[in-house]
Amino acid sequence: MSYLTKNYRQIILITALLGTLVGCAITKDVQLPKPELPAAFRGETDKDTLGIAMLPWKSFFTDKVLQVMIDSTLKKNFDMQVALKNIESAHLLVRQSKWNNLPVVSLNATGNTSNPSNYSLNGMTASQFLGANHIEDYSLGASLTWEADVWGKIRNSNKAVLAAYLQSDEARKALQTDLIISVSKGYYNLLMLDQQRRVAVANMALNDSTLRITNVQYKMGQATYLAVQQAEAQRLAVAELIPQLEKEIILQENALHVLAGELPGIQLGRTVLHEIKFPEQLSTGVPIDMVRRRPDVRSRELDLVIANAKVGISKAQMYPALRITAAGGVGALKASDWFNIPGALFGTVGGTILQPLLQHKELSTQYKIAAIEREKTIVAFQKTVLGAVGEVSDAIVKIEKLKQQQYITAQRVNTLQQATANANTLFVNGMANYLEVITAQVNVLQSELDLASVRRQELSAIADLYRSLGGGVE
Repeated sequence: MSYLTKNYRQIILITALLGTLVGCAITKDVQLPKPELPAAFRGETDKDTLGIAMLPWKSFFTDKVLQVMIDSTLKKNFDMQVALKNIESAHLLVRQSKWNNLPVVSLNATGNTSNPSNYSLNGMTASQFLGANHIEDYSLGASLTWEADVWGKIRNSNKAVLAAYLQSDEARKALQTDLIISVSKGYYNLLMLDQQRRVAVANMALNDSTLRITNVQYKMGQATYLAVQQAEAQRLAVAELIPQLEKEIILQENALHVLAGELPGIQLGRTVLHEIKFPEQLSTGVPIDMVRRRPDVRSRELDLVIANAKVGISKAQMYPALRITAAGGVGALKASDWFNIPGALFGTVGGTILQPLLQHKELSTQYKIAAIEREKTIVAFQKTVLGAVGEVSDAIVKIEKLKQQQYITAQRVNTLQQATANANTLFVNGMANYLEVITAQVNVLQSELDLASVRRQELSAIADLYRSLGGGVE
């Protein structure tokens, strides 16, 4: 055993020496290029360096009903549950990778018997020396196999596994942000539909009044039957709008329930559209902070870590692999002699250096492909950063222009409401005809519907800005 131990130490010494001489990285990791970022986003007016993305989502979306919906969705959404399971799986792989530098140890016990021909060499030998016509062999031992990480193959594999784990968490963060924004936008759409239904019901009452007056005038000979038909048609057009909106309300409620992993049902009582408030100035912060915060950008950065590791692994495949094997235990022709120490002891130790020579250029091709894939990850990173900047700029412009559009639409609504009131007064006094009244009612109905739609678009754009800046990540 001392001889085996001496040989084993020699092999370990050679391995350590080889690792000292050449055992560092055989490839150099490529770093991400510094992204080209603007000093400020296009359309930005507030220069506050602390952007809205720094706010927790409950501090940004302050409506209590919306908060309950978002919180329920984050807990019960099926995609989120899958994302959490993916993190668990990736974490197990990280824990397992910590064992990659240790040798593989196996325990084995064998027993076999053979009956050679009496006229064979084994048969005659067994008869002569063992006094039997069969040969038994029993052994109990352990074997060890260890590959020296001379070229960093194991180290790079561990880096790739860790980066994949971190990516799974970034995927969860991205999903969380998307769910928060999806719920908020669905909620705002629900409030818009509520508001539009109220508008339709209010206009229905105006049309009922117009139809009633027109019928009175027809009976008095002051209006034609055509006027009655036109007033009735306009009332039916508004009446038709109400079930359409009620259908959309139910569909949106169902969508929010399904998103939250719940059976469709009645939503909680909710606020009205115009009561949703956000700060007048929405600070975007510093562009570089946005890049560091967004999960998709972070995931692209981890892509490069994985790509660097794959290049290192494929390069290491082209170099000699040093493996050490050892085995030891007890063995005997009879099981009763197993523990006849030291005679039953056996042991082997060996080292192997395997150098690939000809494999149809597969290894070099794999290395070149890995290097190309690494370059592709850099391009993908640059594309993601550029897209992120574009999303922020788009959201800023949308918010600003929708505010202007909402102001103009509100003025139009106010003007048409006054015009409708005047038209009704003139119609009652016989100073305006039914067409003028119907036209005024149609215009004010459409304007009020438009105002609710524009307000919903503005709120959705604000939610998009929060998401594009990396908000909602925890």
